[in-house]
Amino acid sequence: MKILFTFPGQGTQHEGMLQNLPGTTLAQAREVLGGETDTLDSAASLTHTRAVQLSLLIAGVAWARELERRGVSPDIVSGLSIGAYPAAVIAGALEFTDALKLVALRGDVMEQAYPHGYGLTAIMGLTLPQVETLIEGTGTYIANLNAETQIVIAGTDEGMEQVAARALAHGATKAHRLAVSVPSHCELLAKPAQKLVAAFESVTLSRPRCAYLSGSTGRVLWQPEKIADDLAMNMARTVRWQEAVISANEREARLAIEMPPGGVLTCLTRQAAWEGESISLERSGVDVAVHLAKRLRA
Repeated sequence: MKILFTFPGQGTQHEGMLQNLPGTTLAQAREVLGGETDTLDSAASLTHTRAVQLSLLIAGVAWARELERRGVSPDIVSGLSIGAYPAAVIAGALEFTDALKLVALRGDVMEQAYPHGYGLTAIMGLTLPQVETLIEGTGTYIANLNAETQIVIAGTDEGMEQVAARALAHGATKAHRLAVSVPSHCELLAKPAQKLVAAFESVTLSRPRCAYLSGSTGRVLWQPEKIADDLAMNMARTVRWQEAVISANEREARLAIEMPPGGVLTCLTRQAAWEGESISLERSGVDVAVHLAKRLRA
């Protein structure tokens, strides 16, 4: 039986999320980012995509490293959107210092492309075919396939409001605007993604030590060049989280541990016919995670 580490995307961030991190990860980040590091998780900074994404990278790496220090290593890693970067670091495919520079650039190009008036909205209670019908003529796009009846759309504020109203009128249980200020995971970000593609040309990736499971394709990638492409382009590709979870389940992963912050992926994993246990490290604590991992390995 195997262990899956999952790393969340934007929308899970909160003020103070980098306080009291274990280990030396934050200090390593400071060596690369300088004084910016000390205010990344402030309320003011978290209104900017760059700070949000860097905070999620640092937190994910720090807590995964702490689990490894306690004897719990993953067989599979997977991240949703920006979560793919800490996943690649923990898999040994991408150096942490390179990840910091790339994620800083990623956040900048995304925010510069769409500084305001765009974002993501989660539609709950409707299937993909239903949502596809509702977005027609609104200029919005399918962004995330998180679960069978949790679909995220991307686009303008006005377009998303129109779709949300239609969805609720057609039986959706909820239409929730996410704390994301850019239209991620659709063709609107195809051009900004090319700047990441260019940046990756000067970065050397390695074959991962454990399975790197793409949240965009639901497939395990081993070749460094394919992981680089996945990381660079995932901002413009639909998230297929449900497929990723199904793939991990088929590979006999039976314990999914979600790195802080939040527990969104834990809930989504449970909705995807997961056959094992799924926990949020932030909510369950490191000791519980270690206990479950050791019991699984016994």
